[in-house]
Amino acid sequence: MAESPLAAGRRFVAAVVLAGVMAPALAVVPDIVPPNWAELPPQKQQILTPLAGEWNQLESWRKKKWLEISDRYPQMAAEEQQRIQRRMKAWVKLTPEERKAAREKYKNVQQASPEQREALKKMWSEYQTLPEEERERLKQSAGRSSTSKALPKPGGGHPAAKPATPVPLGATSEPSGAAIQPIPARSPQ
Repeated sequence: MAESPLAAGRRFVAAVVLAGVMAPALAVVPDIVPPNWAELPPQKQQILTPLAGEWNQLESWRKKKWLEISDRYPQMAAEEQQRIQRRMKAWVKLTPEERKAAREKYKNVQQASPEQREALKKMWSEYQTLPEEERERLKQSAGRSSTSKALPKPGGGHPAAKPATPVPLGATSEPSGAAIQPIPARSPQ
């Protein structure tokens, strides 16, 4: 039996509505590829200057993270801007193995319990109060020891020992295997 024009019209409208609802789910949206160095605006190039030599080889997701940082950079305090610049400069001097070790340390700290993190903060604080000569000696001995150290047990740890501190994306300290600066606690904004 032939379908009535009214039923055919309803079926057509239903198909169009269904297609309209399903289209966004089925559409393939290409990833937005962050720009190459030459395509960055001058202000972003100035902020990200330490990364200029390797920018075009960075993975897209790393470029996006750095671009997010460069967006926030103008609103940062001068001290925070200087810290970012120091860390970028130190990061580019690291070998791939040193970068991998820094990322692993950061990952381990992120997975640590709040007690372990607090112990790390305390150890870092104690390390910062040491005389420069003692800190240099610890940096040298840390360079000779293994790069994967266990996190301290809550309430434990040697007060003069160099802590395994977190390393934010793209951040590190001197390339000589020196201690990595901790991320200062941020107040909610």
